Amino acid sequence: MLKHGSAQVLAAAVFMAIAAPASAQETIKIGVTQPLTGAFAASGNYVTQGAKIAEDEINKAGGVLGKKLQLVVEDNKSNPTEAVSTAEKLITKDKVPVMLGAWSSTLTLAVMPKLEEHGVPMLVETSSSGKITTSGNPFIFRISPTSEMEARAFEPLVKQLGIKKADFLATNNDFGLGASQEFTKMLKAAGVTIGATELMDPKAVDFSAQLAKIKASGGDTVFVTTAVEQITLILRQAKEQQLTARIITTGGSNSPDQLIQQAGSAADESFHLVFFTPWFPEAVKNPALAVSFVKEWNARGYQAGGLTEGFRGWDGITTIVEAIKAAGKAEPAAIQKALWDVKVKGINGDIAFIKQGPAGKESAQNVPSVYLIKIANGKVTRM
Repeated sequence: MLKHGSAQVLAAAVFMAIAAPASAQETIKIGVTQPLTGAFAASGNYVTQGAKIAEDEINKAGGVLGKKLQLVVEDNKSNPTEAVSTAEKLITKDKVPVMLGAWSSTLTLAVMPKLEEHGVPMLVETSSSGKITTSGNPFIFRISPTSEMEARAFEPLVKQLGIKKADFLATNNDFGLGASQEFTKMLKAAGVTIGATELMDPKAVDFSAQLAKIKASGGDTVFVTTAVEQITLILRQAKEQQLTARIITTGGSNSPDQLIQQAGSAADESFHLVFFTPWFPEAVKNPALAVSFVKEWNARGYQAGGLTEGFRGWDGITTIVEAIKAAGKAEPAAIQKALWDVKVKGINGDIAFIKQGPAGKESAQNVPSVYLIKIANGKVTRM
């Protein structure tokens, strides 16, 4: 026979056993896989910081479907094998019904089979390879522009900038190769001569050989596609080699403020394609939203240079949450269906999806804004 005290303990234990499953359901999870370490660490951390701003704002406003939003963040270490492992963990162990990721095109392409295997949708916030939305994966929803879209947006500037002969320096992965191919195609159609196309390992720190070949090519413009860490070194080394060609970076992962800080005067007179202009929030379609985001980013003490990446995380999480609300439940199939119909006011303009890829297995693609800025005298200027 139980004593009175023991009965109370047992009763409490039974209550906890009943309450625990209910408590576990008090959050709605979104999985996030980003490169928090490795070659792309700066960008991955910026995206994650932007995502966490969205998480905090959404929870402050009451959460999602009456529950608290919880981001489950995993470090894919800038490595495709690790990216697959993070996706497997998020889906099978953490039971997330939807994901945000995975920054690099190579990382995203590696994760995509896992999405199909488990039937979990993923919002792609950065990757630009055309293969991501044309390979027939109906669980992909991309808000960033493809390299083709970026090249097409740049086309009217070819004559304005007086580009006659262009060279390329690109990271040797899907991101760099895709951009080089699409910009080459666009430039050739515009009558521009293509000179050297040089590739570099994503972890490389010495680009003297590639820059020497580009200098020998004699072009007036060199298009550079890689992450901000390598762009910083390339600008410095280009100045050391007295490369006179105009440098234009593509892909939007250039963090101009960070380049000014870390490359100094070597960044002057360089041009950069970006997908958000935090220096000129009035230039975007939803300026009040942009001003609010920049204010919160700065209030948290985040690096100003990360704003051109951080907005991706905010836009991505906000878009996913709108789909969850529309679905009325946090289940993969319901979220996947709802994502097709979302209409979201994002920091990079209005977000909605069009179909790309083979009939019956289309992926979703947003059509975002693209801007060209210039660094002059240590400041970002508008074109």
